[in-house]
Amino acid sequence: MSRKDWDALANPGWSLGHGGRLERAPTLESVSQETESTSQENDFNPFICHDFLSILEESGCVGPQAGWIPQHLVLEDPDERPVAALPCYLKTNSQGEYVFDHAWADAYERAGGSYYPKLQCSVPFTPATGRRFLTGARVDRRAAIGALLGGATALCQMREASSVHITFMNEAEWEAAGDEGFLQRMDQQFHWLNHGYADFDAFLGDLASRKRKQIRKERREALPADIEIEWVTGPDLTEAHWDAFFEFYQDTGSRKWGRPYLNRAFFSLLGERLGERVLLVMAKREGRYIAGALNLIGSHTLFGRNWGCIEDHPFLHFEVCYYQAIDFAIARGLSRVEAGAQGAHKLARGYLPTPTWSAHYIDHPGFARAVADYLEEERAMVARENEVIRTEMSPFRKT
Repeated sequence: MSRKDWDALANPGWSLGHGGRLERAPTLESVSQETESTSQENDFNPFICHDFLSILEESGCVGPQAGWIPQHLVLEDPDERPVAALPCYLKTNSQGEYVFDHAWADAYERAGGSYYPKLQCSVPFTPATGRRFLTGARVDRRAAIGALLGGATALCQMREASSVHITFMNEAEWEAAGDEGFLQRMDQQFHWLNHGYADFDAFLGDLASRKRKQIRKERREALPADIEIEWVTGPDLTEAHWDAFFEFYQDTGSRKWGRPYLNRAFFSLLGERLGERVLLVMAKREGRYIAGALNLIGSHTLFGRNWGCIEDHPFLHFEVCYYQAIDFAIARGLSRVEAGAQGAHKLARGYLPTPTWSAHYIDHPGFARAVADYLEEERAMVARENEVIRTEMSPFRKT
């Protein structure tokens, strides 16, 4: 499937120029119509574009050796023109997914089954929310989702896979998958929302006094006189920046909770093809880069992805990953920051719990019933936790 055809489905209404420069697509065909999905279609998401997914493959981060074998589903009209697509991979492990099913795999294997291979419909190594069912502007989106779900279950059976997992989808897709009999799972991340703030101080003004003082203290201590911050994006990105960042990334991956899924070639290709959608926040001390965070820029959302450092300094992680992201979002007029998977520590920095959605098909009826019972309890627990955090632990002033 060509880059042009894929991107017309992935991000209708947008086109990518050289280096990932974002433009409104000029053709009538690519303009979104008023449907339930317009908010998602109008928000350009860099992770589902052809360039990002192909970079993962070309760099060797995705492929048989990584346990991610591309099996993308494409729905065609009677004239064999692509009208919808679903990024899909045949998986031989559960690494790099961020919706954890290791316990399911263990139980399935103990019962005598083979959990792998399975089908994973997602963006590899990327816990960022967004559309997974990619449809053009003039397609019956609900019907296309149903057809792709049917295709996914058929592919599951054809490949003798145990299951299908669609992760970090949007809520409307989640509901549609539930209507088609997929099991529904719910989790949460912490996202920051821009309520039209003029600057960081305006954001702080919405926080409780104690939280406001704490953040100001953290920012002062994170940046003593000898540490400076740079925002690097677009044509300013160089191989030297990627060399430094890759060293940070490997340091994080070497820790017991980390795993470096991305190789050095990936970052060079990312800068070359999507540099305009990249924001590197780099901390420098005495002329040397010591820490950095990789973000990707959507039309309305800044997506925080990876962080690393080679020197430890108090609160520098919070500054580089969270506070600088807020500064950038305000400066660019972006409506939200997604700070990645997990991390309740983000709450005190103004990031609030936000539901994330996934849908699952288990081919074995008995195991599917057991998972369904588990997910019903898990959804209730996540919803309760979300409500408690928002009502009793929010860093924002009570109104």
